Amino acid sequence: MKKAVFKVGVDDKKARTKVLKTMVGLAGVDTASMDEKEKKLTVIGDIDLVSLVSKLKKLCHAEIVSVGPANKPEGKKKKDDDEKKKEDDEKKKIAELVRGYGAYKVLGAANACVIC
Repeated sequence: MKKAVFKVGVDDKKARTKVLKTMVGLAGVDTASMDEKEKKLTVIGDIDLVSLVSKLKKLCHAEIVSVGPANKPEGKKKKDDDEKKKEDDEKKKIAELVRGYGAYKVLGAANACVIC
């Protein structure tokens, strides 16, 4: 996962929307967001930087500010913890059912079919 930050020359909302749609449509891009005040575009994902920059420069003026590894957002971390809790609960339920099944005794003679 890479995080690339660009300074873009986008003035109006229509151009901003076009840039964001194009970035999200590229292969490997997970998220794309833009800070309107600082005019910075942040793209996160398994991206090919060369193709990303070439597409971006066709739409507007762009300068690379930084490129580096992407940190996991805090929201995803919380989601992962919730998912782990659910999985643990499911495992506990399954273990309880298995214990209950072990205590269940089947009487073989009661249901046996005898052919004479």
